[in-house]
Amino acid sequence: MTDGMLELDGATISWSVQEGDRPTVVQLHGLSMSRANEAAAAYFDWSPVAAGGRRLVRYDARGHGRSTGRPVPEDYAWPMLAEDLFALLDEVAPGEAVDAIGVSMGVGTLLHAVTSRPERFRRLVLVIPPTAWATRAAQGDAYRQMAGLVETQGYEALVRAMAAFDPLPLLQDGGWTETPPPDLDPAVLPAVFTGAAATDLPRPEAIGAIRQRVLLKPWVGDPGHPVSTSERLHELLPDSTLEVMAAPEDVRALGARVAAFLA
Repeated sequence: MTDGMLELDGATISWSVQEGDRPTVVQLHGLSMSRANEAAAAYFDWSPVAAGGRRLVRYDARGHGRSTGRPVPEDYAWPMLAEDLFALLDEVAPGEAVDAIGVSMGVGTLLHAVTSRPERFRRLVLVIPPTAWATRAAQGDAYRQMAGLVETQGYEALVRAMAAFDPLPLLQDGGWTETPPPDLDPAVLPAVFTGAAATDLPRPEAIGAIRQRVLLKPWVGDPGHPVSTSERLHELLPDSTLEVMAAPEDVRALGARVAAFLA
């Protein structure tokens, strides 16, 4: 495993590479998560991807985990995060077209990236795509409320509020009952959520121009990641496969399914 830090405008990006002898795949986490948080939550296991000999790149988005950021909401809009992704790829996989796995916010980042510079990508895996277009406004309101809570009552107030919500039934049924707290610097957390509230997926016509093979893996019962987003993406994307995760065993099989798709 190789670790590194990438200095960007207003941020330092923490990344890691598990070396392999096959082409690179990059994995992007969701809002308020990180590499460490994904490991703590334990429902997404990417080890089968690396086990197949792939060169697996993972990183913490700006403001998340071990990466740093500044309290500027525009820095956390998905097109800006896509520019961070390009900078990282220029550092760890220069000139290479990579496969990519995006989770939630990572889906938004990845779709903005591939519609901007499609030559940098081969195949895409979109895991639990978030609210988009018609469903985005209500989610944006929720993010702004979270930002306001931290600004007025502090980070711990948000942690308590999030802990009061029951886990998704799908995760609870699978034994994943602990929800890790946000892995964000409290000083930038309001800006991260405000930036997320003000951003959306690319326009449908831009998504319809994507020519990469795409695997869509939504799960059920999550208003923040409605299956309807994946269904609409499936309609728009010319070469996509839609597979809904409806049971805990579907979530457990995700890593192996992604590895097979990218093989």
